[in-house]
Amino acid sequence: MARPERNSRSDRGREQRGREESELVEKLVHINRVAKVVKGGRRFGFAALVVVGDQRGRVGFGSGKAREVPEAIRKATEAAKKSMIRIPLREGRTLHHDIRGRHGAGRVLIRTAQAGTGIIAGGPMRAVFECLGVQDVVTKSQGSSNPYNMIRATLDALSRQNSPRQIAAKRGLKVADIVARRGDVKAAPAAEAVDAVQNADAAPATAE
Repeated sequence: MARPERNSRSDRGREQRGREESELVEKLVHINRVAKVVKGGRRFGFAALVVVGDQRGRVGFGSGKAREVPEAIRKATEAAKKSMIRIPLREGRTLHHDIRGRHGAGRVLIRTAQAGTGIIAGGPMRAVFECLGVQDVVTKSQGSSNPYNMIRATLDALSRQNSPRQIAAKRGLKVADIVARRGDVKAAPAAEAVDAVQNADAAPATAE
C-alpha cells in the first residue's frame, strides 16, 4: 500500500511544479548573432538572453546559444528557471532599502519608491523588475550598457537585499523592534525641524 502513496505524492509534486512553471513570466532581453569561422566560410548562430520570474519575488536569468533563434531562446529559458532566486519585497511592490550592485564594468543604483512611482529603469533592468513583481522602483545604470553586465549587476544588488525579518533573526530581536527603529530614523529629521521652528519663534520673546 505504500507504493500508491508515493506515486500520488510524486504526481502532486509534478502537478505543482507544472503550475509554477506555467505561472512564470518570460522576457526576452537580447539576441546576438554570433559567427564561427570554419574552413568553408562562416557558420552563424544566435545567442539569447532571457529573464524569468513569477512576479511574486522570484527571478532568474539565463543565456543560450544555438543555430536557430527559437532553440537559443529555449536553452536560455531553461537556464533561467534553474538559476531563480527569491528576493524579499516590501509590501509586495518595492524594495526594503536602497542598494548598489556591480558586476565587471556594470554598476547600478537601485532605490525604493513610493506607491504610484512605477518602474523607472532601462530595458534590461526593467525586464528584471517586471518579472520580479516590483511595481515602484527608481534605478540608474552608472557603468557598462552591456545587457549581460547590467542584469548581473542588478541581481548582485537584489541578492544583498535584506528584510526586517532577516535582520531581526540575525540580531535576535523582534520584527516590531526593527520596524520601530526604522520609523524613528525617518521621524528624527522631522522632529528636529519642529524643534528648530519652535526655538526660532521663542527667541525674539526672550531677547525682549
